[in-house]
Amino acid sequence: QVQLVESGGGLVQAGGSLRLSCSASGRTVSSYVMGWFRQAPGKVRDFVAALSRSGASTLYADSVKGRFTASRDNAKNTVYLQMSSLKPEDSAVYYCAAKSGSYSYHVDAYDYWGQGTQVTVSS
Repeated sequence: QVQLVESGGGLVQAGGSLRLSCSASGRTVSSYVMGWFRQAPGKVRDFVAALSRSGASTLYADSVKGRFTASRDNAKNTVYLQMSSLKPEDSAVYYCAAKSGSYSYHVDAYDYWGQGTQVTVSS
């Protein structure tokens, strides 16, 4: 098992940047494909990004492509989401998640979840 804790959320103006971190404990994060998801109030949880175990391959939602960059530091057992050119519609609770096997954009494919961190983008 792996335990995940997100941090780095906060309030930022439109056009600004934030970097989210997801620290893992229990098992090494290199054992898992890692994903980032977000959920706005009253909406379903949406895929944001996924990284292969090595971090060499990434997958992004169209809505964040070119603005967000996901990365991982397996030595630090941490995954990151660098968010730039933020828009009010990026406001949500952001979650990191872990799964075995190949990477996926399906919420239900992920086995382990953090508690989430709030990101609010003001206009």
